[in-house]
Amino acid sequence: VATGHGERVALRTRDGECTYRQLLARANRIARVLCEELHLQPGNRVLLRGANHPMLVACWLGALKAGCIVVTTMPLLRARELRRIIDKAKISVALCDHRLREELDLARHESASLKQIVSFNTDVPGSLETLLDGKPDDFTNVDTAADDVALIAFTSGTTGEPKGTMHFHRDVMAMCDCFPRSILQTASTDIFCGTPPLAFTFGLGGLLCFPLRHGASSVLVERPEPESLLQTIEDFHVTTCFAVPSFWRQMAGLAKNYDLSSLKKCVSAGEPLPEATRRLWKAATGIELIDGLGSSEMLHIFVSHTPETVRSGAIGRAIPGYRVRVIDQDGYPLPPGAVGRLAVKGPTGCRYLADARQRTYVANGWNITGDACSIDANGYVHYHARNDDIIVSSGYKIAGPEVEDILLGHPAVLECAVVGVPDEQRGQIVKAFVVLRHGHPPSTLLIKELQQFAKRGIAPYKYPRAVEFVAALPRSETSKLPRFRLRGGMS
Repeated sequence: VATGHGERVALRTRDGECTYRQLLARANRIARVLCEELHLQPGNRVLLRGANHPMLVACWLGALKAGCIVVTTMPLLRARELRRIIDKAKISVALCDHRLREELDLARHESASLKQIVSFNTDVPGSLETLLDGKPDDFTNVDTAADDVALIAFTSGTTGEPKGTMHFHRDVMAMCDCFPRSILQTASTDIFCGTPPLAFTFGLGGLLCFPLRHGASSVLVERPEPESLLQTIEDFHVTTCFAVPSFWRQMAGLAKNYDLSSLKKCVSAGEPLPEATRRLWKAATGIELIDGLGSSEMLHIFVSHTPETVRSGAIGRAIPGYRVRVIDQDGYPLPPGAVGRLAVKGPTGCRYLADARQRTYVANGWNITGDACSIDANGYVHYHARNDDIIVSSGYKIAGPEVEDILLGHPAVLECAVVGVPDEQRGQIVKAFVVLRHGHPPSTLLIKELQQFAKRGIAPYKYPRAVEFVAALPRSETSKLPRFRLRGGMS
């Protein structure tokens, strides 16, 4: 705004547009409400609860301007989950979309710290909108330090136990100046959209911080589905889209029905990208998916590639600013091609809030991500599985994503997930949960066909000895697959 670009569009929705000048004014007024009406002090935590919406973006920016620490939560979290976050982060004030008040009110009754909830996207008395009335559009930002905490991002990881990952103001800037600059080559003319919620750091970067840092704009979709996201790309002439692999796979079958000529960069992250999904999207659109490995602990993507440097079967290389290596259980580097624990170091890093797991995540300055990977002689990182998800069957170590990738190549398979389940003779066996495409009914014959199909594509000891057909795979709100739920069975 200060350099004369205030009339550029910052945010777009089906209901209208918001310029940079309008967004700045709204964020300034929200900062005034936090300081003057709610009497918050720098360092206080502010919980944000809402779908991807311009008001949520303004609240996020306003809280940072006021020197507060932002804790954005997933819209579908229930009272029990919200209470854990509130208590762990010691949150006293929440700004909440009025449509999502019910569970937060329940959590408030069980929490000692949460004192005030202010609703937004409503004009009822006491709402944020009414508190904003009459507030000036200017605000002097609180003079935060580069290493003051800006946000706490909560992740359930693989156990369901929430972990709060703390990130400094400088981390947010580093996130914006690494991946989008090196991999996306973002320009001010770009238009972003995608599936991840802003509470998920994948979405925070891709749909809020990246476009704003580079003077671009973002289309916010509150409840994206494959069809609605494709329609959004067509209607808003989107150039850059962020989604998880399951969405890319579903959209590939529908892409021919939409004009996607504006689309240039497609980013996949959040869970492993099967090679079959990459091929499917490329065949449908001609666009190479940009794979990315990141984590809430590291804030965003640290291993990726450009469309020109893609390597089949690899995620990519460490992006500029980061270093990666594969280490053994004692922390010693392993040679190229050896499978071990992935370690990363760069301008962002893991800082858990009051969590003993910090001691195992960071060692000797390296962040141990929990991923089992190998790095080839050219520096490309090859993902095998989460360390906890390696299946050991009769002494053989098997990576579930490798089996999934093979099964996804079968014409009857829409989605699948592979885990290890206990077995008296082998310790574990490989089990596949399979979602079938329309027109392919489940049968014992199809199970045998899928097993033989897998044996033809991978070593026979890796084939799924058990196959269960399911209507849908369980998904977290970030569209990740919580494999720990599958290990207990879905029947």
